[in-house]
Amino acid sequence: MKAIFVPYNQALKERLIDLLDRMSIRGFTLWDEVQGRGSRTGEPHYGSHAWPTLNSALLTLVPDDRVDALLAQLQTLDEENEMQGLHAFVWEVEKGI
Repeated sequence: MKAIFVPYNQALKERLIDLLDRMSIRGFTLWDEVQGRGSRTGEPHYGSHAWPTLNSALLTLVPDDRVDALLAQLQTLDEENEMQGLHAFVWEVEKGI
């Protein structure tokens, strides 16, 4: 099982949830109004007067054999919305209840 953490521009929220629905990935936790700044390019998202946009973040757990397909779809979503910003990070999940 893998955890996939996805910080993204709030403008992509509906498209991201639609993507998860199309892939039959039901469970996730979502945080609205996450502040941040990309490590390579892009503007800060601080929700301030100078930097008014904000990010959101989503965490979902998927079986190992579904990770690559989800990452491919996330990369496509990011490429189609290049100016918005979306990243994905994968962690190993050792245990859960």
